[in-house]
Formats: sequence, structure tokens, C-alpha cells
Amino acid sequence: MIPALREKYNLSLKEVRDCVIISYLGLFVLFYVFYQNVLLSAISGILIPVCVKYYAQAKAMKRRELMSMQFRDLLYSLSASFAAGRHMKDGLAEARDNLRLMYDDNSPMLTEIADMLCKLNESRASEEEVLKDFACRSRISDIQSFIDTYLICRMTGGDMNKVISKASMMLIEKIGIEKEIKTLTAQKCFEGRIISAMPIAVIFFLNISSPEYIEILYTSFTGRLIMTAALAGIVYSYFIIMKLTRIEV
Repeated sequence: MIPALREKYNLSLKEVRDCVIISYLGLFVLFYVFYQNVLLSAISGILIPVCVKYYAQAKAMKRRELMSMQFRDLLYSLSASFAAGRHMKDGLAEARDNLRLMYDDNSPMLTEIADMLCKLNESRASEEEVLKDFACRSRISDIQSFIDTYLICRMTGGDMNKVISKASMMLIEKIGIEKEIKTLTAQKCFEGRIISAMPIAVIFFLNISSPEYIEILYTSFTGRLIMTAALAGIVYSYFIIMKLTRIEV
């Protein structure tokens, strides 16, 4: 299994280090703003594993989105290759050359194509085995649908060029719609982050400008409960906003 398509993204040491440092600083400031207790703020570091896990999931999702976009370009190239009468292996080789004009060799899709061609040419693995392995590891429905269509068409002896071209066009349109939706929801997602951060900013500036105004929230048991409920509500609303703005086609 190569890193490009792991279901769980494995963070590098640098990514883990940066995430731990930023998470701890963020948690320390956040807890101090809501509780004004240095000891409690220091103990907030126990939540760092949760932050690292969330960061890894975000990186994995971003990589899958990048893979999906690059797969659209792969489909363009494969459609042209099939129309010219080439087989899958030749189509992959031609697609690799075409994608190199747009992406770096370390990009997810080029890494996958290189791996498949290596298995086909050097390991002498069967085409069906290589494609099914790619589809299984990708965890992307568009890739799985295309490969299933291709293998069924090859097994049944259908009109390969017509079926694959039509399937490719349908998937390309679907991926294009997904890209448009992500573009339209990007602003709402950003606004959601701003809205979630506003209460924290308000409390921070009140502590600077009028600390006596909210002193009761830090010196009484009821105030502590209110601040805890407020913090929990902010975190919960953030995840709800992120979930609502994540639309799948």
C-alpha cells in the first residue's frame, strides 16, 4: 500500500511536531480565555491527540479531494486513448506523460499511475488485479465506479470505446459539479469559522477592556458552568457548520 491512498493519512514527523506545538498553544490560550487558570490551561494539553487525529483526517480528506480532481484529468486522457484504439496499459502510460505537464511527479495520481505501470510491466501482475487494488485503496466512489465499468465491459465484450467514453464523460461531469459545489460552499465554510471565533474574540477583548464586567464568570461556580457551556457550544457549533458545508454528490 503506497501512502497516496491510505484511508488514514500518516503524518510526517514535521507535521506531527507542528500540529502538537500549534495545538498546545491554541488550547492553552483558549482555556485561559475561558477560565483564567494557568494550571487548567496547561492541563489542556491532554486534548492534543484529538487535535492531531482531526488534523490527520483533514489532511486525508484534502488528499482525496486532490486525487479526485486529478482523476478527472486522467479520464480525459484515457478517453482519448480508448478512442484511438489503445489498451489500458498504453492509456496509462500516455496519461502519465500528459499529467506530468500539469502536476509534479510526487502528486497522488502520478504516484499511483507509476505504481500501476510498474506492477503491469515489471511484476507482470494482471490488469484486473492492479485496477481492483487501485480502486479498493482509493476509497473514492468515482474511481471505483469507473474501474468496475471498465472491467465489466471487458469481461462481457461490449463496445469498450463507447461505454468507457460515456462513463468517463458522466464521471467528469459529476466531478465538475462537485468542484463547483466546493467553490460555492468555500465562502460559507470560511464565514462559519469566523462566526465560531467571534465569541472567543469578544471574551478576549472584554478581558482587556473591561475585566471587571465579566469578573463574575471567573470567580463563581455558576460563572464557571456558564463559560464551560459556552465553550462546549462553540466547539459543537463549529463541527455542525463544517458538516453542513460538506456536501457530497
